[in-house]
Amino acid sequence: MATVTFDHLYKRYGDDVVAVNDLNLEIGDGEFICLVGPSGCGKTTALRCAAGLEDISDGQLLIGDRVVNNVAPKDRDIAMVFQSYALYPHMTVYDNLAFGLKLRKLKKDEIDRRVKEGAAILGLEKFLDRKPRALSGGQRQRVALGRAIVREPSVFLMDEPLSNLDAKLRVQTRAEIARLHQRLGTTTIYVTHDQVEAMTMGDRIAVMRDGLLQQIGSPQELYDHPLNLFVAGFIGSPSMNFATATADGKNLVLGGVKLELTGQQAKAADSRTDGANVLIGFRPEHIELANGQESDAVRFPAKVEVVEYLGNEELVHAQTEGNEIVALLPSDKKVVVGDNVQFAIPMEKLHIFDPDTEKALAG
Repeated sequence: MATVTFDHLYKRYGDDVVAVNDLNLEIGDGEFICLVGPSGCGKTTALRCAAGLEDISDGQLLIGDRVVNNVAPKDRDIAMVFQSYALYPHMTVYDNLAFGLKLRKLKKDEIDRRVKEGAAILGLEKFLDRKPRALSGGQRQRVALGRAIVREPSVFLMDEPLSNLDAKLRVQTRAEIARLHQRLGTTTIYVTHDQVEAMTMGDRIAVMRDGLLQQIGSPQELYDHPLNLFVAGFIGSPSMNFATATADGKNLVLGGVKLELTGQQAKAADSRTDGANVLIGFRPEHIELANGQESDAVRFPAKVEVVEYLGNEELVHAQTEGNEIVALLPSDKKVVVGDNVQFAIPMEKLHIFDPDTEKALAG
């Protein structure tokens, strides 16, 4: 096992494209970290720099205490799992698992031991004589994982390995990868655009945008305390609601409704000039139907426009003071289209952002 350190790392293409911009990130020995962000944010480029598949323009990459900027991929003691599986179609599962070990000139009995152990870990023992065309998508992905496992590397690098699977298989394989990490404890860098994958799998999540690291922390930290508007909107499903309000002393005004604030939210409002705009954010799952008993909550009226039934919950699309918002409510509330309702949000769940800097002021 080993640590991985991105030390002021840059990756440039030509003079005007900076794919990775001053990335500083230290990944602990045995840690499972997810790089997440939209397409083009630099997450895969950063992973490919770690793998040695992209040259580093500036800065350093360390695996353990060794700077590996100029070390060949095969000598970095890493194993990579690709989005496309990258299996050899003419080889059996056994030979696919063994191929990299043969190139490293390991002894035959050592290769056999590693292949059989890897197959046992992933439940592939019955498929060792099959070729990839005779496997399902999930089985092929397990073979790709197995090929990385048998290398017994210091670091696993995974580039969106579940994106080609259907929804059910993604959930199953996600759990398999999590169990695999618990069993092996190998340092893992996992790239995904799916924030649900990142939230459920990572010890920590690094959110990227336009080549820049936006925030790093545990899933709970990013969910509860996003540092800026982008992270707030990216983490969480359904995504956070946003609305424009104006400062009025220690309170905010949303349309024609005064939101009476307390605690950190009141301090954030009071720090703004009266009449200045702020953005308020609140998650769909934190919205409740007001019943008059909420002791520390902001309340505002809304008109229901669309109700999406999800079983035990329903997504309620509503208009409030000129803003469209989404609430996730228990389906037994029996909200119907056309209802005029009163929503309440616990004060500690309300986020306030500066619309100019997009940085969090409270929440």
